[in-house]
Amino acid sequence: MSSSLVHINASSSSSTLFRKPKAISTRPISSHHHHYPTSNRWSSRFSVSCSSSYSEVNTTDKFATPPIDIVADVKTERVVVLGGNGFVGSAICKTAVSRGFEVISMSRSGRPSSSDSWVDQVTWIAGDVFYANWDDVLVGATAVVSTIGGFGNEEQMKRINGEANVVAVDAAQEYGVPKFILISVHDYNLPSFLLSSGYFTGKRKAESAVLSKYPNSGVVLRPGFIYGKRKVDGFELPLDLVGEPLEKFLNATKSFTGPLSSLPASDLLLAPPISVDDVALAAVNAIADDDFFGVFTIEQIKEAAANVRV
Repeated sequence: MSSSLVHINASSSSSTLFRKPKAISTRPISSHHHHYPTSNRWSSRFSVSCSSSYSEVNTTDKFATPPIDIVADVKTERVVVLGGNGFVGSAICKTAVSRGFEVISMSRSGRPSSSDSWVDQVTWIAGDVFYANWDDVLVGATAVVSTIGGFGNEEQMKRINGEANVVAVDAAQEYGVPKFILISVHDYNLPSFLLSSGYFTGKRKAESAVLSKYPNSGVVLRPGFIYGKRKVDGFELPLDLVGEPLEKFLNATKSFTGPLSSLPASDLLLAPPISVDDVALAAVNAIADDDFFGVFTIEQIKEAAANVRV
């Protein structure tokens, strides 16, 4: 999906297949279960046909080369974003469109009310994962990104955060989609009895489905508090006014607060917020890079975003 293949057909020679070499990572390997991205490959595959005509060559010049006509067929990623009109989902859609990806969003409310230009470049489908016609959504997809999640009573949270995502993972695997990216949540170093709530058990059930069905290409991003400009019922909540200064403060005091991170529930105060743009960049990088899979913490999400930020 993300390796660049160049297929050259020349009338003067047999077909040759070249594979673009991958960059070699020189970073130390972390003990976390993940693989860092080793290259930024935004194009999928390139098919280049070359033809030549020796009759047009100046035969008096022994160094002359025949003219070559090149026709390139560029196939881009086809990405399905579940919950694409939400806060995180819309940021992922926008970033994917900016990278030239074909983007399809499925959510219960369909197309958002925003008049931003990128919105017109997304195919919006109104649907529910439990009753979806997947033929209209997943055929030809190269990756699925799920931002499905929410709060409510215990049963609602298990269904929204867990069962809905498991249904999506199963459908993606059945339709042969090569990659699945789940936007999950940081555990905040909470004690086990607090992690037993429907919200966290649902998220972890979804993570298990991704990692078991996609052991070599599944991606789980675990951000903490995500900030940015969030629209709720027509009103814009400037979460960045709180999140961005707090992120800078916690980063600046990391050497002092680091020893406290082992305390139970310490990350409720010490886990740094993360920009919605960083989450979107990390998700889009996961789509394009086959070496990017596994579970990613807050800091690893930021690193992945920094590697692809233009």
